[in-house]
Amino acid sequence: MIKLEKQQGIAIVTLSRAQKQNALSFAMFVELNKIIKKLKKDRSIRAVVLKGDGDHFCAGLDIAAVMASPLNIIKLLFKWLPGNKNLAQRVVLGWQSLSVPVIAQINGNCLGGGLQIALGADYRIVHHDTQFAIMEARWGLCPDMGANVVMSGLVKRDQALWLASHADPISALQAKELGLVTQVTDDTEAATQKMLEILLARSPDTLAAIKRVTQQSYKTQQRNILAKETFSQIRLLLSPNTKKAIAKAKGKTDIHYANPKRW
Repeated sequence: MIKLEKQQGIAIVTLSRAQKQNALSFAMFVELNKIIKKLKKDRSIRAVVLKGDGDHFCAGLDIAAVMASPLNIIKLLFKWLPGNKNLAQRVVLGWQSLSVPVIAQINGNCLGGGLQIALGADYRIVHHDTQFAIMEARWGLCPDMGANVVMSGLVKRDQALWLASHADPISALQAKELGLVTQVTDDTEAATQKMLEILLARSPDTLAAIKRVTQQSYKTQQRNILAKETFSQIRLLLSPNTKKAIAKAKGKTDIHYANPKRW
């Protein structure tokens, strides 16, 4: 479900589940994590392109597939220490650990977990028809894949808060205005190739140094954020209001939330 190809020093990672708009199954999380580890050790790689098979980048988490096994949820969220990265967070922030440029080439839907994975890339080149959404709030959950670490360097706080709270799709141009994407184009393939030509003309050591220095200058309290993400998600999974939110997302209208717990 994840394809890895190498072409002239460029690793092409493709989410390959086109019949489901590349929605994320548990197996895809495992495969992405393995690929990131593999690429981190590969000194022949000069850049990475991350894209989706077919017309869409990724429609987000395949809720039915992942929730079918409670053990999968535990495996996604488990970590030895609160500030460590769990599996869900590693497939987002793992791209940041690579010393080469990572370009997300995005068409169609880029929703939920798909958007969070794209935010882990260094650059996002998107088609003008692309739509984006952080969708977790629809299901009574919060974003918990590590994208909050990256968001603080891209989007103003009130906009990040609103984007995660309303959970509705926004256009490519709106995403560009917010700072979520690098470039909007009619041809993502051509635009990606042009960016690669520019980057590959530079010394790989220079690009690695620039990436690390830039990351440091935007450094957040990563361990605290990762711990808060996971802690919040576990509390939400155990909350009666989350079950009501899921029922509402499935079309029930007579939903009344209980009083919120203190956070």
